[in-house]
Amino acid sequence: MTEPKKSFQAADIALLALTALPIAAGIALKVLLIPASEGIDIRGAFIFFTVRLPFAEIPVTESQINSWLVILTVLFACLYLTHGIRAGVKTRRQLAAEWVVEKCEGLVVENMGEYFAGFSPFIAAVMVLSALSSLLSLCGLFPPTSDLNVTAGWAILVFILITYYKMKCGPLNYLRTFTQPVPFLTPLNVISEVATPVSMAFRHFGNILSGTVISALVAAGLQGLSHIVLGWLPGKLGQFPLLQVGLPAALSIYFDLFSALLQAFIFAMLTMLYVAGAFDYDLYVKRREKKNKSATYGG
Repeated sequence: MTEPKKSFQAADIALLALTALPIAAGIALKVLLIPASEGIDIRGAFIFFTVRLPFAEIPVTESQINSWLVILTVLFACLYLTHGIRAGVKTRRQLAAEWVVEKCEGLVVENMGEYFAGFSPFIAAVMVLSALSSLLSLCGLFPPTSDLNVTAGWAILVFILITYYKMKCGPLNYLRTFTQPVPFLTPLNVISEVATPVSMAFRHFGNILSGTVISALVAAGLQGLSHIVLGWLPGKLGQFPLLQVGLPAALSIYFDLFSALLQAFIFAMLTMLYVAGAFDYDLYVKRREKKNKSATYGG
């Protein structure tokens, strides 16, 4: 084996190890720093420490740490997929990376139009970060998407994008949208505008958190029912949680896996629909043509 091939494989192994390392580090942090609990434990994100500033106190929680771990995991996974990509050389890894890119671009163009084709990296990042953040529960880690602060931050970012693309057609046109279809609906239109990020944040947060709560309650209930049914047996046999075998795992497939992927897709779809729906492309083109004519005649 030539030296370049050895170094290439070594780099591949290193990138794969770095991809798994953040999750392993998160598990280690939980084991070492977060105290174990008994029975049903439904709580918010654990606060590791607090940064005290003159104007405020900023808590550093599981949500923030785990979010950064997911970001690092995605970074190293992307570096692995793009490692060694060359024009004219087709490998399975390159084909997989191209398939992901093509599917994301096709999804964005289909739902937002050609004008927003450049949005595909942003939408892909939203879906991947959301899905992996929710799937952390499969590793026993606190999913950042079950923290309202995280989903609210994403929703505020989407709201800023919505407002920006509405403003591209002019501030007066933006204000005029609140009076449509009739002026007396202006208060309802203002409420609807504010409700957009609120509904996005609570929908994602609520679905992930509810799945965690339901899974914990069902597992605890089955444990108690097992003790009732088998309590008459002597010794360890009476304490064996027989009814917990199977059903919690099936619930986990739905709440931790299917629901996580579904909510990531829904959040990305709502982002595309809200941003694209806020932008009147025809009006924007007319406004630009009018500006160009004014500049030409003025010159």
